[in-house]
Amino acid sequence: MALIENLNLWPPSNLQRNLALNPPPKLFSFKPSATHSIRKPLHTCRCSLVNEQQQQQAPFTDQEKQLIDALIGIQGRGKSASPQQLNDVERAVQVLEGQDGVGDPTSSGLIEGRWQLMFTTRPGTASPIQRTFVGVDFFSVFQEVYLRTNDPRVSNIVKFSDWIGELKVEAAASIKDGKRILFQFDRAAFSFKFLPFKVPYPVPFRLLGDEAKGWLDTTYLSHSGNLRISRGNKGTTFVLQKKTDPRQKLLAAISTGTGVEEAIDEFISLSKSVAKDEPVLLEGEWQMIWSSQVETDSWLENAGNGLMGSQIVKNEQMKFLVSILPGIRFSMIGKFVKSGTKTYDVTMNDAALIVGPFGYPLEMENKINMELLYNDDKIRISKGYNNILFVHLRASDGSK
Repeated sequence: MALIENLNLWPPSNLQRNLALNPPPKLFSFKPSATHSIRKPLHTCRCSLVNEQQQQQAPFTDQEKQLIDALIGIQGRGKSASPQQLNDVERAVQVLEGQDGVGDPTSSGLIEGRWQLMFTTRPGTASPIQRTFVGVDFFSVFQEVYLRTNDPRVSNIVKFSDWIGELKVEAAASIKDGKRILFQFDRAAFSFKFLPFKVPYPVPFRLLGDEAKGWLDTTYLSHSGNLRISRGNKGTTFVLQKKTDPRQKLLAAISTGTGVEEAIDEFISLSKSVAKDEPVLLEGEWQMIWSSQVETDSWLENAGNGLMGSQIVKNEQMKFLVSILPGIRFSMIGKFVKSGTKTYDVTMNDAALIVGPFGYPLEMENKINMELLYNDDKIRISKGYNNILFVHLRASDGSK
């Protein structure tokens, strides 16, 4: 985060070894799990959730929603963003910075509280702690801002999980002007759930001198107090939120692997309450990020049934594409027709193993009934082969 970028902390190798004993699940893991069974009936969505918030609540303005929409699907809080994704975020950030946000944000009580880091630029070139933690979606990263106390502070918190604990890096803070906060790191500690005491993080703050100092400008603070954009003294841009979009909550559940079924059911229930239009299978490349598959077939059967890899939808055709090894891919092409208000009949019958420039045909044919449960230009939730539940992210719109 902004404060973390300024501090050249020692690499947390001990923590990494401890976490290695109980490694967190990978982001968007497709590994079958018995916990993926659907325990609640799913409702049907018929439109996008982009504008699902009730008007009287107004947690985000239209311009703020454009930034949130640009953030959907970016992994590692920006670490794995494509050039196009970075451009979309930067454009949305600049629009908000040109808007009339809260004047003199450091003087407003809206800046106070706990903020969740959603995006940061240059996460791979900052301090070791930022490189280690901020780009890992399994961890949650927060920033606490409390300026109206006898001991003004800004703290960065990395929450490893509910059962492991967190690392808190604290800095004494002061207000320079209406936008800028000055800070100086002075303490840090781990709080592990399995220990009754805090473990100091071995950082010689007093010996670091100016390396422990920095500043943070708030370039946009929403009038709702739910979204903030800040820029640090090393040129890094940060997007932080107090409230999150329903899609962000769903993706967070998938990235941590906790409560995914419940998150999907809640998401679809919410979308049903505001749905107006029938769902439509949008064209583009869709990357599968989660499925409720509980049984493992051969990789060939999984690939042929759309249980791995990506789907490319274009001109009433669907293509399953799976990268097996560098230079080796599985491809299967078929057609789909709409069979109901939210269902499609899919016939896949043109399979091949592609090795470099050569293709080797495979004798395969699969018929799948696809049911759309939710669909917008970023996320698709559907039921497919063997009534398995899928969540896909749109990697591109297929226009190129």
